[in-house]
Amino acid sequence: MREWTSLGPLAATTVAVVAAAALGGCATPVKDERMRPGTTTAAEVQQYYGPPTRVWPEADGGQTLEYATQPFGQTCYMVRVDAQGRLVQVTDGLSAASRARIVPGLTPEQVTRILGQDRKRVFFKLSGEDVWDWNIAPEMNGYLLRFNVHFKQGVVVRTSQSVVYPDRRFLWDD
Repeated sequence: MREWTSLGPLAATTVAVVAAAALGGCATPVKDERMRPGTTTAAEVQQYYGPPTRVWPEADGGQTLEYATQPFGQTCYMVRVDAQGRLVQVTDGLSAASRARIVPGLTPEQVTRILGQDRKRVFFKLSGEDVWDWNIAPEMNGYLLRFNVHFKQGVVVRTSQSVVYPDRRFLWDD
């Protein structure tokens, strides 16, 4: 019987990635007791969760730190800090409430600002639609879901959801 460490660097890397993903799900910015509005600083947030995917400047001098989990995750934490670098709030950009804010007429930047980094973009030549999608948490049926935003001529025309059926081998397969 071989030990797992003797399987080679690829197997060891795979085990490390799986372990990190499993442990990373334990604490999220939304449920983390260290995330205290008015007290926790942007530097502490980055110490806890690493560098953000993107930093959005706010009109009042503050910032929103985006922590996207696409293309494999189902969340996008938006950590809002004020001009003094203190935590204001943490929201999930892919929550039902955030998705409801996506309405016809929004630009791609406005959509990205709300939902965070997309999973994939596909252009449909016949309809002229550019469709971006995000993995979202499954509903009661248990199937994996994707939230789709349909753009035409640079603005949102509609949204939809699509089911990822269990016969798909991997979440990222198309």
